[in-house]
Amino acid sequence: MNNTSQQYDSIIAICSQLFAKKMKDYGCAWRILRLPSLTDQIYIKAQRIRSLQENVVRKIDEDEASEFIGIINYCIMALIQMDKGVAEQPDLNFDEGIKLYNQKIALTKELMENKNHDYGEAWREMRVNSLTDLILQKLLRVKQIEDNKGKTIVSEGIDANYQDMINYAVFALILMDKNTL
Repeated sequence: MNNTSQQYDSIIAICSQLFAKKMKDYGCAWRILRLPSLTDQIYIKAQRIRSLQENVVRKIDEDEASEFIGIINYCIMALIQMDKGVAEQPDLNFDEGIKLYNQKIALTKELMENKNHDYGEAWREMRVNSLTDLILQKLLRVKQIEDNKGKTIVSEGIDANYQDMINYAVFALILMDKNTL
C-alpha cells in the first residue's frame, strides 16, 4: 500500500503540474462550465482512450496517458464546480485554484486508500482496458443522474463517481508505467 501511495502521488504531481500550467495560461475559464459540460468532456476523453485501445492506426499523435491525465483534471474541476457552483466569469485566482485542486485530490486519495485496503489492491490484476470501461460506465451513470436532476434512489452521488473515475485513471497510469518498464 505504501508503494501505491507513492505511485499515486507521482501521477498526481504530473496532473497537478499540468493543471497549474493551464491555470497560468488560461486562468480559470473552466469555471463557467456547467457540470454536464464537464461530464461530456470527460466522456470524450474516455471514448478516445477506448478508440486508441481498439484502433491500430492513429491519426493524431497523442497517447492514452495524456487522455487519462485529462480525465483526472476534468474530474477535479467537476468536483470543484459541485462545491462552488458555476460562475458567470472566471472567479478564482491561481492560488485559490491550486488550493481547491489539492483539497479535492486529498479527499479522493483518502477514498482510494480506504477502498484499496478493503479490496486488497485488486486493481493491480486488472487490465488498463477494463479500467477504461469502468470509467465509461461511471460516466454513463453520471449522465443518467444528471438527466434525473441529481436525484438517486439508492445510488451514490455524482461526486463519488467522479472520485472513482479519478482513481481508476490513476490506476491505469500506474499500470501503464509498470508495463513500459
